This record gives sequence, C-alpha cells and structure tokens, in this order.
Amino acid sequence: MVSSTPIIESDTTNPAFVASRNVQATEDSSTKTLSFDHDEKLKEQSTKQVIRETGQFDGTTFVGINETSPPRSNNAKKVSLLPLIFLIFYEVSGGPFGVEDSVRAAGPLLALAGFLVFPIIWSVPEALITAEMSTMYPENGGYVVWVSAALGPYWGFQQGWVKWLSGVIDNALYPVLFLDYLKSAIPVLGGGLPRVIAVLVLTIVLTYVNYRGLTIVGWAAILLGIFSLLPFVVMGFISIPKLKPERWLVADLHNVNWNLYLNTLFWNLNYWDSISTLAGEVDNPKKTLPKALFYALILVILGYFFPLLAGTGAVPLQRDLWTDGYFSNIATMIGGVWLRGWIQGAAAVSNMGMFVAEMSSDSFQLLGMAERGMLPEFFAKRSRHGTPVVGILFSASGVVLLSWLSFQEIVAAENFLYCFGMMLEFIAFVLLRIRSPDASRPYKIPVGTIGAIAICIPPTLLICVVLAFSTLKVALISMGAVLIGLVLRPSLDYVEKRRWIKFSINSALPDIHGDRLIQ
Repeated sequence: MVSSTPIIESDTTNPAFVASRNVQATEDSSTKTLSFDHDEKLKEQSTKQVIRETGQFDGTTFVGINETSPPRSNNAKKVSLLPLIFLIFYEVSGGPFGVEDSVRAAGPLLALAGFLVFPIIWSVPEALITAEMSTMYPENGGYVVWVSAALGPYWGFQQGWVKWLSGVIDNALYPVLFLDYLKSAIPVLGGGLPRVIAVLVLTIVLTYVNYRGLTIVGWAAILLGIFSLLPFVVMGFISIPKLKPERWLVADLHNVNWNLYLNTLFWNLNYWDSISTLAGEVDNPKKTLPKALFYALILVILGYFFPLLAGTGAVPLQRDLWTDGYFSNIATMIGGVWLRGWIQGAAAVSNMGMFVAEMSSDSFQLLGMAERGMLPEFFAKRSRHGTPVVGILFSASGVVLLSWLSFQEIVAAENFLYCFGMMLEFIAFVLLRIRSPDASRPYKIPVGTIGAIAICIPPTLLICVVLAFSTLKVALISMGAVLIGLVLRPSLDYVEKRRWIKFSINSALPDIHGDRLIQ
C-alpha cells in the first residue's frame, strides 16, 4: 500500500511536498497548513518532487512519516480510571446475566468451579497480555496493531476482521438477553413483530448513546454497573438463612453438556482485549490501563461467583430451568416479587451497558484500522463528539442483522471467531517479545521469553478444546467468515490501487514495522 522506499518529507513548519495516497499536494508549509484540495497541476508538481527526492516512483502512493495528524474534536474528552474499569466490566461481563446455562449444562459444582478456575486459565493471561501490549501500542486499533507489528498488515487486517465480526455477533446477544428477561413480565416481547420493533428501538437508542461520546458511555457504565450488581448483593444477604451448602456439591459427570458449559464460561470471561481498541481515548493509558484491568478482573469474578453461590445454595436444583433469565425466578423464590422486578430491571440496564461498551470497542477498532490505512479513510471520520460515526453505523447494522439468532447459536459462533483472533494475539505477543525485547513497555509482565510462551500455553489449549466441541454448523459458518476476510483484504487493495475509494495513514502514528514503512 505504501512504497518501501523511504521518502523525504516534513511537517507543517518545514516547506516540502508530500504525495499522499491519492497523490494530493501540499503548498509551501511555511505560509500555509497542509491542504488536500489542490488542483491537478499541483498534484503533478508534487509527484515530480517526490521522484526527485527518492529517485523512483513505482506507481504506488506515498505517505509522510512526520505529517501532522488530523485534529481531534475539541469535545473528545479522555476516559479516566473509574469509567474505564466499568467499561472493561461491561465489555467482559456486565453481571451474572447469562451464566445460568452453566448450571443447566454441568450442575452447581462444575459451574462454581468453572468461574473460579477458568479466570486463572484464561482471563488472567488475557488481561496481562492486554495490559502489556496496550501500553506498548497505546492507540486505537489495539490488537490489530499488535498483530500487524508482529506478522504484517495482511494478518493485522485478518485480526481486525474476525475480532470486529465476533464483537458485532457478541453485541447481537444483548437485545436478545434484554428481551428474554422482560418477556416474563411483558409476554408480547417473546416473539413476532413486537420483538422485532423492540430490538430496532433498543439498538437505535443505544447507538445514539455511543454517538454522544466515550465520556458519557463511561460514566453511564458506572451508574448502570452499580444498579446491575446491587440487587444481587441484596439477594445474597437475604439468601443466607436459606443456604444449604450440600447443594453446591451436586455434580453428575455422566450428564454434562460440555459444549454448552465451555461456551458459556468462555463467553462470560473473555473480551479483556477489547479495551485495547480504545487505548487512544484513555487518559494516560500507560498507567491507567493496567490498573483498570486489574480492578475489573476482581469485579468480574466476584460478580459471577457470589450470585451463583446464592442461587444454587438457596433454591432446590432444577437444572432444566437454569437458562438465560432464570435469575429473575430465583429472586422471586428468595425475596419475592419486588426483588424479581429489581433483577429484571438490573438485567435490562446491564444489557444496555454491555451493548454500548461493546459498540464503543468495535467502532473505535474500525477507526484505528482506518488510521493505519487498512480501511477506507471515511472510517476515520469523527463526529463533533469525537466518536467514529461510520464505525458506529456499521456496527449497529451488524447487530440488527444478527439479532434474530438464538442465544446459544450467537455464543457458539462468536466464540469460534474469537478463538481464531486470540491465537493471532498470542503469536504476536510472543514474537514481539523475541524480536523486540528492549522495546518500551511501560507495563511488562515480569517474565522472560520462556515465561511469555508459558503464559500462552493454557489459554491456547483451552481454545483448542472449545473449537473441538463446536458443532459442524458453527464451524462451517465461522470458517466461511474467515475466508471472506482472506479475500476482502486483496479486494480492498485493488479498490485502493484503482483509486475508487480514498485510503490514508495518520502519519502521527509510530512506525510499527521498525525501519520499514507501513505497508
């Protein structure tokens, strides 16, 4: 996408001419700022200038290394620590809504054990790697940038494709969960046209919240998080006299739905890396991100384990009833109708929080990819609130298209694609440790190269197990999505070469390929 021959260019205080991807010219920057609206004559002059300076022109387009980055919106405020903690909380969890299937699949003992052991195997390594890599590359795009730096832009694009698609699929869950919790109180939302209308209205309203900016999303996440967790704290205290510890030990290893069990655990404890796509919007990300990931990890584990402890210990076990939305029934049995209403309200706002957090991550990922020249330039367009308009619209459209799928189908498809993306992240993490051991890492996992490899082994094995238990239908659909990405990147290169759509690189970003220009 960019010539591999270094070019001589300058910033706005040094007169020079730089040919950007559409071979647009700049005038003498000692008197004028960069402009992208010059006529064809100046374009030709600029191209000749580049040829004189580099000695060649291979037909590809050029981008300056130190070119001034596009100005950000004055209204775009940075995200501080507390809102960031709750953004991570909602990108990963949002509360115990959706964990019910773990009990149905494997019984209380394995469900409780899963939410204690699984974080050690999966969540902790993913959060640690996210903290290190996000401080090494504190920019929007996150894991796309990591993979691009380690494996090249082609695989960086594949990472962006599968992770964005898995994020959109994941976000399609939240209208489903939202309506599943409300349908017991409002039966008309169980299906048909009213359910379709409800999904559309919910998506539009929450998309607008994302449009208004990350600051609003972050502080809304705090309020929604407190409201979502508080009824489970109350339920836990009320359940104490009714607890029977022997109920926690119920297990039937001969009657375990391993596919449902593993997918439920995996879905409820992943997406720690999603916050990396917002790193460019975080206040002092090199210090704030590691702290936020640590506190969010504690909050997520406690938010799952104690509600399960209360629900399985205070109510006689009926495994077939443990499915999404069942916590509202447990609340009725433990505290009465008033607690059930509170749990249902908490479920509703929790799904709202998860929706806006996930959409923020997905849309800023597209913006970060556009700033790296992987997507058309219009994906980098920001609103007056500093939000990625096109990315938000694309992500919202994907949610609407996928929201008709069932809960289990969405979880399985999302997990398969997510596993593919995580494999690329682990490879990138290890390769960058080997190739660039002395690179700046404001937060670094205190292990050497061998330790870095060892950290990745347990989650990699877990990924293999999750993939092995996937159904043939889910595997075929997911592999089809991966193949689309493999073809999509060359197609975009062709579109760019033909100059049908404008691509550009924010040259204020660091060169992630060392002494090579961004390709």
